[in-house]
Amino acid sequence: MLATLAAMDPVTIATFLGAALLLYLTPGVDMMFTLASGMAGGPKAGLAAAVGISLGVLVHVMLAAAGLAALLLSVPGAYSLIRYVGAGYLAVLAWQSWRVSGELSSEKGRGDVWRAFRRGFLTNILNPKVALFVLAFLPQFTDPKIGPIWQQILWLGGFLAIGGLLSDGAYGVFAGVMAERMRRSARRMHRVAAVVFGGLAARLLIN
Repeated sequence: MLATLAAMDPVTIATFLGAALLLYLTPGVDMMFTLASGMAGGPKAGLAAAVGISLGVLVHVMLAAAGLAALLLSVPGAYSLIRYVGAGYLAVLAWQSWRVSGELSSEKGRGDVWRAFRRGFLTNILNPKVALFVLAFLPQFTDPKIGPIWQQILWLGGFLAIGGLLSDGAYGVFAGVMAERMRRSARRMHRVAAVVFGGLAARLLIN
């Protein structure tokens, strides 16, 4: 593994990181999810959601390295099934957030950390677009001449997950800090989070 990393072209890695940076700055499902989690549960919950998402990305990367992600394209109905389940899960989160009332509290924020992590992980795992993106994006920066493709995919996927953790974590913490400063508007923050979750569910179904 280390030999493969040492053999990889630094320019190619830099190009990959540059492309990944553009992805981090582009509003997407992961960014919106961590923002909503931060608004609903505070900065720790926002960061926990980012950790869960990054772990989900690593799972997709390992599946892509093993070639299993290609099954989404070869098995009839598999892509649609996972997409519908993911959209349904986001719809449930939207409904739960909409029903929440009351002010944010430090105790609730601590209790939301594990739930935010779990939600982030499940949302990412149940998004087949992530698997297809990893399968289509990462191999473009690999070279069979320098080592096993699967090892290169794992390295690039690790870089992608770490970068995503840093960027999404920053978004989630920022949203959480702002929410903590607006404790009296906690109900409103949950309503905003509900709208975001609902929008993500609709986007997953439509696109």
